[in-house]
Amino acid sequence: MTSPSAAGRTAASGPTADGPTADGRTADGGVLAVVRRGWRALAWYVTGVLGESDYPRYVAHLRRMHPDAAVPTAREYWRDRYAAQDADPGARCC
Repeated sequence: MTSPSAAGRTAASGPTADGPTADGRTADGGVLAVVRRGWRALAWYVTGVLGESDYPRYVAHLRRMHPDAAVPTAREYWRDRYAAQDADPGARCC
């Protein structure tokens, strides 16, 4: 048997593990948590589009797949990457 307070609740009235409720509350801290999660997602997207995560990802790839290869500095990596793009622009507009 359920208590009277539990019987009156609906699925949309309380926070769930699936995400925020209709009024924006979440199980992990409320509206502020939703804003923080959205901000982190936006920052992740923008840094990905701008290529900020490319060098660390390349270094991780080199260490994993080619452990004997020398790891270039960030400056060397970007210089080589831009030189390769200039040599073969592919589908770039300019």
